[in-house]
Amino acid sequence: MANLDRIDAAILVQLQRNNRLTSDELGALVNLSPSACQRRLKRLRHEGVIEGDVAIIAPKSVGRMVTMIVLVSLERERSDIVDRFKQAIRGTREVMVGYYVTGDADFMLVVTAKNMEDYEQFTRRFFYENPDIKGFKTMVVMDRVKASFEMPIDPDDELFHQR
Repeated sequence: MANLDRIDAAILVQLQRNNRLTSDELGALVNLSPSACQRRLKRLRHEGVIEGDVAIIAPKSVGRMVTMIVLVSLERERSDIVDRFKQAIRGTREVMVGYYVTGDADFMLVVTAKNMEDYEQFTRRFFYENPDIKGFKTMVVMDRVKASFEMPIDPDDELFHQR
């Protein structure tokens, strides 16, 4: 776990709301000089606290009309098979999110497609041609109610002690 203080937490809260803030704007929001904000941002990125800066795109605006939640079960749960499937997930553009999970399935994926025909082609290529996959279950998303990567952070939490 990273060693973060209340100012780091406040910076993270603000960046999650708007990662396009200038150093001046961010400094004003967290009571810090712009140069001190820059130093902290550099450290937070270097330490992997900030994994990336992204834009959340409306899927329909780029022709991705359907989203699916897919539960995947592997033939065997061996480390080499799990590692191969993780690598396949990372290398597949249609898979927006992938989790290695406990329970009835081994993986939970969020997959995007242009239409159901496009998704069928994806399943043939990604699932049916992979001998390590025992089966998969697809749930079609009817409405995207919330799309966020915002982590709930409370700068007043004990976790964010002064360094």
